[in-house]
Amino acid sequence: MKKIVLAAFTLICVSVAFGQAKKTNKQLINRSGDHLMVQLSADFWNGTPDSISSRMKTIGRGGNIYVMMNKPFKTNPKLSIGFGLGVGTSSMYFKKLGINVSSNAAKLPFVNQDSLDRFKKYKLTTAYVEVPLEFRFTAKPDNDKKSIKAAIGVKVGTLVNIHTKGKTLQNKNDGAINSSTVKESNKKFLNTTRLALTGRVGYGNFSLFASYQINNLFKDGVAPEIKPFQIGLCLSGL
Repeated sequence: MKKIVLAAFTLICVSVAFGQAKKTNKQLINRSGDHLMVQLSADFWNGTPDSISSRMKTIGRGGNIYVMMNKPFKTNPKLSIGFGLGVGTSSMYFKKLGINVSSNAAKLPFVNQDSLDRFKKYKLTTAYVEVPLEFRFTAKPDNDKKSIKAAIGVKVGTLVNIHTKGKTLQNKNDGAINSSTVKESNKKFLNTTRLALTGRVGYGNFSLFASYQINNLFKDGVAPEIKPFQIGLCLSGL
């Protein structure tokens, strides 16, 4: 009788433990997992000749936002695949340089404006609709808001806007002419597809991220072979 009772008690304990393990594993698989990512970045152009890089006024600024799906591996909830949709933007700033994106020339004109009227503030802005894909690691999948996280991946984007914007027209001696704002937009010279490598590492909802475009910003033969990259802060959660 004692053996039967002991066997029954053991069976009950094993059943309860197994049930709890299944429940815990299901909870880990269905965790939130960074469904929203907001990124602020310092932007740079790799491959710019001196004639352009010497005219870049400040570090560029970028902003990205993505809505993601997170799919943990059933065999290892610390690992997951994230994929989604979002928008990536970048603005680069120049001094005494004009970029004529509306030109009818075969090559994109980068115009030295040392002895010409020019804008006090001048930038080139791009915006892409993007599909990011990440391979993710979360050290504590049961408490990802207090966990070390890392991810590597790629993103593919399609160009939706490119424009230059100049504000406050000045003469060659930096004297103000007027406070006009001029904006020009034309996709003619840019690659309309962007392919970039990405990486993130951080803790909880905050991480550092980097992104490097592996194809050229501009079409072949119309401008220098420039490849943008971003380094910045990522806020993720939900």
